This record gives sequence, structure tokens and C-alpha cells, in this order.
Amino acid sequence: MSQKKTLADLGLSARGGADAEITGITVDSREVQEGYLFAALPGARVHGAEFIQYALRMGAGAVLTDAEGARIAADVLDASHAALIVAEDPRQVLAYTAALWFGGQPEIVVAVTGTNGKTSVSTFCRQIWMALDLPAVNLGTTGVEGAWEAPLAHTTPEPVTLHRTLAAAAENSITHAAMEASSHGLAQRRLDGVHLQAAGFTNFTQDHLDYHHTFEAYFEAKAGLFLRVLPEDGTAVLNMDDPKVADLEPVCAARGQSVLTVGKRQGCDLRLMAQRFDATGQDLRFEWLGQAHQTRLKLIGGFQAANVLLAAGLVIAAGEAPARVFEALSELGTVRGRMQLAATRANGAAAFVDYAHTPDAVKTALSALRPHVMGRLIAIVGAGGDRDTAKRPLMGQAARENADIVIVTDDNPRSEDPATIRAAVLQGAGPEALEVGDRAEAILRGVDMLEPGDALLICGKGHESGQVVGDTTYPFDDVEQASVAVSALDGVNP
Repeated sequence: MSQKKTLADLGLSARGGADAEITGITVDSREVQEGYLFAALPGARVHGAEFIQYALRMGAGAVLTDAEGARIAADVLDASHAALIVAEDPRQVLAYTAALWFGGQPEIVVAVTGTNGKTSVSTFCRQIWMALDLPAVNLGTTGVEGAWEAPLAHTTPEPVTLHRTLAAAAENSITHAAMEASSHGLAQRRLDGVHLQAAGFTNFTQDHLDYHHTFEAYFEAKAGLFLRVLPEDGTAVLNMDDPKVADLEPVCAARGQSVLTVGKRQGCDLRLMAQRFDATGQDLRFEWLGQAHQTRLKLIGGFQAANVLLAAGLVIAAGEAPARVFEALSELGTVRGRMQLAATRANGAAAFVDYAHTPDAVKTALSALRPHVMGRLIAIVGAGGDRDTAKRPLMGQAARENADIVIVTDDNPRSEDPATIRAAVLQGAGPEALEVGDRAEAILRGVDMLEPGDALLICGKGHESGQVVGDTTYPFDDVEQASVAVSALDGVNP
């Protein structure tokens, strides 16, 4: 259905009082059609204003940019009749514009940020809602999953895609949505304009310093979810076991937000009291406002309890009855690529796949798997190319300190020399680590080592279905490779 809105309808005012009837919005000059609003945003390598000339040739009716963009494209803008909107923060303006353009969103939306656990928490929120017969989705790294599904290219898509997706979800009768809020997405104002009832913060450890450069900038980006995006009448759900996250409690309270605290600390609203592990899951004992509850989780890994309780807190904050939420926890299933059982050998030893791709995530995943394992713990670890280089030896060190055997292999080398990346990981993994560059061979070697009672954890790529080498993405799935390896070694169908 084609629609038209004026700049005033979209909350925009152009230079010189110019007006335009907008027929669509985009950040990609190749998508511009007659009457479109083209957002020319500053980028890491090139300013979007370089493409304004192409957008105008395609018939753009209006251009949104910053002062630098207006300067870069001054000649072509002066020669056109397109309305020019110059904003101090064009990314934020685009986000609000996209929200007004597409209009619809699910009635209840929550978001979660943190270095680790975003996908698990958002997926658990969706699973809890669906267990309560509510039409729900989660949006993020694994796309849009749930009662309505769609692919996504980024954990937190740019605003036009994000608001188009939220509107489509609402049109498909989705009433509840849980979103991942990445630090990149928050820094680039992609979530602004989303109407949140609650927001959660899982933890804060080293990652993405290639983009944010400092811990302070990285934390500031994530804190923006609470200080800018979550409204003053929203609820902040905070993991108080992380000291950086706990620092936000008085800040959120000062803004007038309700704060729901989760963790092992005395006084938490939703408090984890005890865990008992076995080969197929764990039993939890927890308190809600001082009242004890117990449940069974069919999930491997001690950290899953923190993710599950944060998700429960978000669902409660969004309006569901606590008793009904707690009843649903026993129905939760494994999140794709997150401590996922990939294959089991004939001798009973198991291979798991996890998205752990930071030092803390590798440590957390391995230490969480340990109580479920009677024998040795074997870890396969690598690091991505063109990303934070400082974390590579730390990832190797985390594997060495928390596993019995370490195999260092390739992750997504991208444009870098794979051997150079492996060498950095091996610095931390130590001289006893085994280096196997080919990832499929590394998984086969790891599976071949499994004896009764052992477990293998394949870290890094999780749900991903491809391996990026240079500019090419080759089909590659860790779960599938583990299954094929078991089939080859045990002579059974995967």
C-alpha cells in the first residue's frame, strides 16, 4: 500500500520552510524513488552525503543530513528543489522519523543489552510469552523468531528496517516483542523511537573496543538504553551481580524509572538462591520478593539461570503475573547456538556449540558446562578477523584456564591472515594447545578425542551458517559439522 506524508507529519522542518510530500524513506541511495526522503548519515569510512547526488537523480523529494553533509553536497543541493533537513544528530532524527512513517509497533516491547546473553534473554522472553498463549517474537542476532518470522542482517537493524519490521509484526497480530539492543545500535540511535515498557542489562565485559575504543564509551553506549531510550515511566531490569550494571540502579531511579533487581545478592527482587546440575539440565531455587520458588530448567550451563531470571523479570515488568511467569520456566528450550547440544557419541560423550566469542563468554561457557561433565572438557576456540585484536590472547587464556584440552582454529578470518589470528589466540592458550586451522578438521579432531563422560564445547560461531574468509562467505555450520563428525566416527546417522 502506497502512502504519503508531509514533513510536518514526520516531525521534520526543512531549511527555508520548504515542504515536501514524502513517499518513502531510505538510507540507501540505490533504493530512492520519486518523492523519497534520503537520509545521508555520517559513516565510519565515508559520509552518506557523497551519495546525495545519486539520490537526487533518482527523484528524492527531501534529504536529511548533518551540517557536514550539507556542506559536502552544497552544490547539488543548491541546484535541486529537494527539501533539506539539517540535524545535529541525524541518526536520532531518522529513528523518530521511521517510527512515525511506519506507525505500528507491537503493544508490548522490551529490549535487552549487555556484552553476553542478549539473544538468550530475548528468546526466553518470547518463549515465556508464547507459553502464556501470547503472540510474540524476538528480534536480534538470529533474525525475527516466534509467532511470525523474518530475516535480519544485523543484531539491531538500522531504523528504517527496524521500524518496518516492527510495523509488519504488528500487522501480523504480534502483540509482544523482545529486542536485542547492541552497543553499535544504541550508539547509532537505531532504537530511538521504539516504545519500550522495560529494558534489561545482563552484564558488561570486554568486547567491541575496535568500535568504541574505550570501556567508558562502550558502557556509555549501552547505558543509553536506560538514559535515553527507555521512558521515565518504564522499568529497568538490572543484573545486580555485575558491579557496572548495579551502578545504573540509582541513575535509573533518579530518572523516575521503576527498577526490578535480579541476581544472587541479598535484597534482589528476583534472587537466585541455589542451583543443582546434572547431565540434562538444572534445578533452580529462587525467591521473588522474599517468597521461595523452585523450577526445573532443561538448559545446560549455570549462566542460563541468570538469563532466565532476567527474562522473567522483563516479562513481569511488562505486565504479566509473576506466578504464571514462573510456571512457564520449565518449558523453556535451548536457544539456537547457545550452549546447544549438537551431537552425542555412541559412548555418551556430548558435543555442544556456543556463540562465546569474548574472553568472558568463553570463560563463562566453559565454567558453566563443567558441573554437567564427569570427564574431561575439550574446547575449540578461535577469534574473528577485523575485530578487537586485544581479546585474542585473552580468549586463548580463558580456554586454557577452564578446559582440559584446547584446540585453536579459525573463526571468521575475514580480510586478515588466519595464521596471524591463530598465533595471537595461541599466545594465551599456551604451548599445550593444539593448532588446527581448518575448522571442520578441528571439530572432527575434537569429537574424536571424546571418551565416556567427556564433553566438547565448540566456541565462537554459534547459530552462524557461514564462515567468512576474505570477501567470501562459505557454508559452514558448527552444529552440522559436529553431527557429521559423530556420524563419521561412530558409523551412525547424525
